Amino acid sequence: MIRLIGYFFGIGTTLALLVAAGLALYISHLSKDLPDYEVLAKYEPPVTTRIHASDGSLMAEYARERRLYLPIQAIPDRVKAAFMSAEDKNFYNHPGIDITGLGRAVIVNLQNFGSGRRQVGASTITQQVAKNFLLSSDQTYERKIKEMILAFRIEQAYSKDRILELYLNEIFFGFGAYGVAGAALTYFDKSVNELTVAEAAYLASLPKGPANYNPFKHADRALERRNWVIDQMVANGYVAHDEGEKAKASPLGVTPRRTGTYLFAGEYFTEEVRRQIISRYGENALYEGGLSVRTTLDPKIQIIARKSMQNGLLKYDTLRGYRGPVTKIDVSSDWGVPLGNVKGLEDVPEWSLAVVLESSATGLSIGLQPTRQASGEIVKERVTGTVSKDDMGFAMRHVVDGKTVKAKSPAEVLKPGDVIFVQKNDGADGIYSLRQIPEVEGGLIAMDPHTGRVLAMVGGFSYAQSEFNRATQAMRQPGSSFKPIVYSAALDNGYTPASVIMDGPITIQSGNTTWTPKNYDGTVAGPATLRSGIEKSRNLMTVRLANDMGMKLVVEYAERFGVYDHLAPYLPMALGSGETTVMRMVSAYSIMANGGKSIKPSLIDRIQDRYGKTVFKQDERGCEGCNATEWHNQPEPELVDNSEQVLDPMTAYQITSMMEGVVQRGTGATIGELGRHIAGKTGTTNDEKDAWFIGYTPNLVVGLYMGYDTPRGLGHGATGGGLAAPIFKDFMRVALDGTPNVDFQVPDGMKLIAINHKTGMRATAGDPGTIIEAFKPGTGPADSYWVIGMGADGSNATGGALSPQANQAIQDGGGGLY
Repeated sequence: MIRLIGYFFGIGTTLALLVAAGLALYISHLSKDLPDYEVLAKYEPPVTTRIHASDGSLMAEYARERRLYLPIQAIPDRVKAAFMSAEDKNFYNHPGIDITGLGRAVIVNLQNFGSGRRQVGASTITQQVAKNFLLSSDQTYERKIKEMILAFRIEQAYSKDRILELYLNEIFFGFGAYGVAGAALTYFDKSVNELTVAEAAYLASLPKGPANYNPFKHADRALERRNWVIDQMVANGYVAHDEGEKAKASPLGVTPRRTGTYLFAGEYFTEEVRRQIISRYGENALYEGGLSVRTTLDPKIQIIARKSMQNGLLKYDTLRGYRGPVTKIDVSSDWGVPLGNVKGLEDVPEWSLAVVLESSATGLSIGLQPTRQASGEIVKERVTGTVSKDDMGFAMRHVVDGKTVKAKSPAEVLKPGDVIFVQKNDGADGIYSLRQIPEVEGGLIAMDPHTGRVLAMVGGFSYAQSEFNRATQAMRQPGSSFKPIVYSAALDNGYTPASVIMDGPITIQSGNTTWTPKNYDGTVAGPATLRSGIEKSRNLMTVRLANDMGMKLVVEYAERFGVYDHLAPYLPMALGSGETTVMRMVSAYSIMANGGKSIKPSLIDRIQDRYGKTVFKQDERGCEGCNATEWHNQPEPELVDNSEQVLDPMTAYQITSMMEGVVQRGTGATIGELGRHIAGKTGTTNDEKDAWFIGYTPNLVVGLYMGYDTPRGLGHGATGGGLAAPIFKDFMRVALDGTPNVDFQVPDGMKLIAINHKTGMRATAGDPGTIIEAFKPGTGPADSYWVIGMGADGSNATGGALSPQANQAIQDGGGGLY
């Protein structure tokens, strides 16, 4: 018997050894194909790029996987406890595989065999790291064995904290969120440090199956799973019993964070920054690189710019009448659902969509567009209000079949079912005013003239309506706002502000084409100084000046200022008939404002990579003493500006002084009411298609235009002084409030001499036409009266003939009317 037992024991032992050997060979075979776990040391997951304003406000986030990488030291203990309780309570005690948990899983799977239930995996956090980083998600025994082998190796190579850090930063939580930091922002709009026990427990429940515990579609299931995690945290000693019960009694409280842009009124600026980053580094860097971008945007100035531009566009548009409703819906039943599906303007929160329920001779009864819940469902409550006849007064002139018709009653303008935009009246519940999206558009840029930092950008009335950025992308004729470039070229090349030019008829002949430019008002003033020519925006004087000094010089300065890359050397171009952008024009005026130094317009101050290393810095000024380790009574370090001097500083002051005259007594006189030291120039293009104003103080340059996207006339009398200058004035009035009224600095050596503003000659005692003019050393008022553009016999000059290539430019119109 003993011999028989020994016999069977021997056979059993042999078989066991054979099975062990076979298993060892099998494991050895699988081990040969295992991926290199050392790649975990160089782990760089896709991370969200974040864009910030100059004050640190978050503007936008861009990511394919919404993830913010956090080191394990930055993750609170309660958050780590929640995930370990949900996924692997023995994490800090096992060698990569939890034998006890694995045994329980085997027993459960045997009990459930043939029942159709999903098998239990019992994977530890280390195993999940191995699977997520190095293996596929195939549910096979081979993959499971590989996972275990890798888990042992990972545990030997890395610390527990490093493994948990990898896990918490990699896992998917649903809604596009990866990693616990991204999930905290996505689900609760909080940092991980702000998460409550209940919130941390809910996040810990999601890796098992984000879709299964969707807070909106499966709220009950999500709540049940969250409470189970809380119970596990209590059982494992991470949370006190009373605290756990309190956490279980709280609602899920999911408040999804909005995507896209976050800073109010900054959509156009943000999109421009996005394009620049892609152009500089590529899409992968933007959507995966985890860049930290600090922009130049000043949120306060941006809001002022938006409001000023919108008010100006609305004021012009409402004078043209009402063009009708947004759309029409059925109001015979529940109007909330169809109205809720109409797209409004997200970036114009002052407005709401509404549907006309009743219309009468006294006004409208309206229903407001219902809001949506976080789940996307439209709320059931219906809010109503009224629009009186007075609050829709502009609509009494409404457009029907292209013609403006006067209405006596609101019922003639709008009918039940018409969807409209309304704005709530201040201090009045349930009372609204009618609004409409303007057809006319425009762009605005505000810039620091010393650094080129763009402080504000308005690319149109609403980014939600049109993403086309009219401040940087729209090519428009600058009109007379280009004239300061022409006059700067003249002042830099021997002319003075007191030089006298003939303001009289002139005809330019080019082949069979004749161009006879005119002043905006059709009048002529005779001989006048350069100052008078720019203050009154006289086209004939500008053409004569450009003709006298030569268009090649004008082209050189236009390109030197960055207004154009290549300007055709034809006289009509002197009146601003070439196309450029608001950004370029504001940059050119910045050169005049900063004393003649070139600037690079910048939307980005600094870019840092995911590790905090600065990879781009806009400010290229040098500072040798800024990095001194000790102070030995040495003078304070100074920033060295190596910018190119593209205009004589004295010329810059002369043209600035002349444009101060535009504001004080010229075409931009409305701005003079601010009582500020401001220089600027109006601009109106050919056929009054665009209205411009660009102006500046010593520390702020602002430029804007108004016009239709498909250029057409703005109407007779629609000038830069009448349309654009009031917008500029409205902006400056608020933006400069509380700041000192700084005067423009007179360069050393500049001579200030009293002259007669008409003749340009030295003023005599008691001369009523006296004005103080700035002259460079070696120059001054003329000793004898001389008129440029006038023949010896006193007849008007006719100018030179243009080349055949200039014919088209002449046909396109001279631009620059006012």
